[in-house]
Amino acid sequence: MRLKKAGFEAYLVGGCVRDLLLGREPKDFDIATNASPEQVKQIFRNCRIIGRRFRLAHVFFGKDIIEVATFRGSEAENSEQQLVHEDGRLLRDNVFGTLEEDVWRRDFTVNALYYNIRDFSVVDYTGGMQDHTDSVLRLIGDPSVRYREDPVRMLRAVRFAAKLSFTLHPDSEKPIYELNGLLKSIPAARLYDEVLKLFLAGYGLQTFELLRHYGLFGILLYYPIHARCLVLTEQI
Repeated sequence: MRLKKAGFEAYLVGGCVRDLLLGREPKDFDIATNASPEQVKQIFRNCRIIGRRFRLAHVFFGKDIIEVATFRGSEAENSEQQLVHEDGRLLRDNVFGTLEEDVWRRDFTVNALYYNIRDFSVVDYTGGMQDHTDSVLRLIGDPSVRYREDPVRMLRAVRFAAKLSFTLHPDSEKPIYELNGLLKSIPAARLYDEVLKLFLAGYGLQTFELLRHYGLFGILLYYPIHARCLVLTEQI
């Protein structure tokens, strides 16, 4: 409401909207706005700007944290605000834009639903409401490109499919078999965080079966352990 009163656009977005539509209690609430992180901090004293890869504003209300993200803009090659690795991974993405641009930078259609507090409507540019009704998990854009941008999206696909009992769309499913090896380039600390999300959310068995099905389980757990064993063997 403070963002709205300050003259900015502000929408509830992502998992909280998706879960509310499913009749579930959201575990957290995310906000998308046209205010920059610095402007958000000026409005909320209880705010901290975090991240280098993706700059976000965290607003603290007691033990609760509201994540406020500025609308992402279109891709900008050779920009200081955006850095892309040669393998397609986004190493830095702080190009800000409009709601219409931000929609297409999100991962899955069911996570790209924006709840407008001004008129209590749901803004949907990607067919997310229909996919929500059909219980389908579909990547926005070219799946191969989106997985290359951030290989962790393959793990997110498994996590959401297991948690929501959704079916992964064939177009979003096929590239996982070919690109699952890209997870080897992800830092171990980030994979550790993803493992916690995968197996501590109450859907461990379903998650395990899907990870095995897509050839992700061996890479997720075996590869880092195997690599450490090789290092130890060489030292001995």
